[in-house]
Amino acid sequence: MTALRTDPTADRKAIAPPSILRTGWRLPEVRWASIALVLFLVGWGLQLAGTPAWMWWTAYLVCYATGGWEPALAGLRALRERTLDVDLLMIVAAIAAAAIGQVFDGALLIVIFATSGALEVVVTQRTAQSVTALLGLAPEQATRLDPDGSTHTVECADLVVGDRILVRPGERVGADGVVIDGYSEVDQQAVTGESVPVARGVGDEVLSGTVNGTGALTVRVERAASESVIARIVALVEEASQSKAATQLFIDRVEQVYSFTVVAATLLVLGIPLLFGSPFEEALLRAIVFMIVASPCAVVLSTMPPLLASIANAGRHGVLVKSAAVMESIGRTTLVAFDKTGTLTEGRPEVAAIRSLGERSPAEILAAAAAVERLSEHPLGRAIVDAADTPIGAVDDFRAMPGRGVTGLVDGRRVTVERAGDQANGTPENGDHATVVRVTIDGRAEGLIELVDRVRDEAAGAVRDLADITAGPTIMVTGDHTTTARMVAERTGIAEVHAELLPEDKATVVADRRRAGEIVLLVGDGINDAPALVTADTGVAMGGRGSDLALDTADVIMVRDDLHAIAALIRLSRKARRYVIANLTIAATVIVTLVTWDLVGTLPLPLAVAGHEGSTVVVALNGARLLRSSVWSPSGQPAASAPRRSDSAARSRSA
Repeated sequence: MTALRTDPTADRKAIAPPSILRTGWRLPEVRWASIALVLFLVGWGLQLAGTPAWMWWTAYLVCYATGGWEPALAGLRALRERTLDVDLLMIVAAIAAAAIGQVFDGALLIVIFATSGALEVVVTQRTAQSVTALLGLAPEQATRLDPDGSTHTVECADLVVGDRILVRPGERVGADGVVIDGYSEVDQQAVTGESVPVARGVGDEVLSGTVNGTGALTVRVERAASESVIARIVALVEEASQSKAATQLFIDRVEQVYSFTVVAATLLVLGIPLLFGSPFEEALLRAIVFMIVASPCAVVLSTMPPLLASIANAGRHGVLVKSAAVMESIGRTTLVAFDKTGTLTEGRPEVAAIRSLGERSPAEILAAAAAVERLSEHPLGRAIVDAADTPIGAVDDFRAMPGRGVTGLVDGRRVTVERAGDQANGTPENGDHATVVRVTIDGRAEGLIELVDRVRDEAAGAVRDLADITAGPTIMVTGDHTTTARMVAERTGIAEVHAELLPEDKATVVADRRRAGEIVLLVGDGINDAPALVTADTGVAMGGRGSDLALDTADVIMVRDDLHAIAALIRLSRKARRYVIANLTIAATVIVTLVTWDLVGTLPLPLAVAGHEGSTVVVALNGARLLRSSVWSPSGQPAASAPRRSDSAARSRSA
């Protein structure tokens, strides 16, 4: 993966070379693989149609050139570094096949490898792009306060520890620092995952890239731009992505030994008969047959069809797995870790209950609060407006009270909505951690509105399923407060909680568990989860609300945000692994049989090709059986999962 600069104030186009910015058809690897596939299909069609041999031979040979030049070049570079890989072996096998008239077999081999390489490049480029996009969170300029009280606009990269910056309402904080004057609420969800803006006053820490609310803050810079939380997220994502690139399928892990063995054996099959006086043509034919039957076509197809069929199966049920290597590794999971906000919870506040303190009805209290909050951009205010189903009147003299709430005149009455605190146990009806706001009309407290970030209905059942599958507890890693995190953990059955974590801390927790021998699958949705997602053995992103970075750096995307799908995915991966082992057994048996026949007797070329291609077809069809699997129920829910409560029931509970 191309290295990315971690200076968040650098020119965006200088952060990554132009190749990083190309995707899809613009990638040369994708173009060459696509052209090779088209040429292969054209050649096959001409061959089946009975056209003159030179026509379909030409199509196949051009397919060789378009799809094989890059693996051949990579193989030659590997040889120059005194290594031998399967890519070069495939090219040699394809050329050998064409040399004895089996040009179809060689072209098929070329197409398989070209397509696989193109898919890998696409995933790599998209991840690099998403990391680059993350740097957009960091502002490029800040307002610096000089000792004489004057202000100057400066580049964030020029700020040094000890500088004072002014952060106006609605601006992004220009550097990691500590508030030395002012009071406001700061939206930190992109960095810490907290669903509700947090109050920040003198002595409190603020982070680069977070969004200031309605108050003005004076901040003393504590870290340079290159050491900010945003910059560290970029560095962690890149570092973990590079370390994960070493994870390969079984065939890749043994390619050196297999390649050297086949090449050495082919040379022996050619050379030994020549030493004993055999004709060159006869020895060459035997060596070519050996190369064909020993080539790992069936071995390659032993792994890919089951895994690709599993990927297609999961995709039909709303779970997108990005590669065969990911599908293979999911089944080995021993520990599942969850983010909280937007993963175990819905990720957005909503009105859970309204309590009247006077003569006004709950509907009147909600309508008055919504009228004032209509002009506010605070998440709690938006939730109140969304919950109101009565017409909202005009507001005069609207004022925001930083860190407290809003106030305004509604039909001549002064309506004030201000935060009254948190209620750790929530209401008896919902059991969630509640944020309480007080509605005051003309100086008299008229009611309380409770808002919650509701725990997903399926969360507890999904956690139980995963504990059964992995035979161990699940854990939570979150940037939210410890009290809130423990409340959600208690409701979902999670025994171990790591709270108030920065993104790098989440990645550290995951890395520590991996070093302890656990195979970690992490589920998250935010930018703050990205380092942990790529540090984990498998990263799973919630597709409904997931940030672009989380979606691009994760290995798996759950389009329907259904937590039950994780357990089903692990079962599907384990089933695919069993199919892979069965296919490898079949492929190895056929290869050993044909190779032995060729060495101790005379294996006819047609029989060699038939046996080789027959085993390839068998393992491919066996893997394709996973296109249909019993891990999913007809409705699309995992078969072993508990049913979810209906949406209508959920709505009635929150009414």
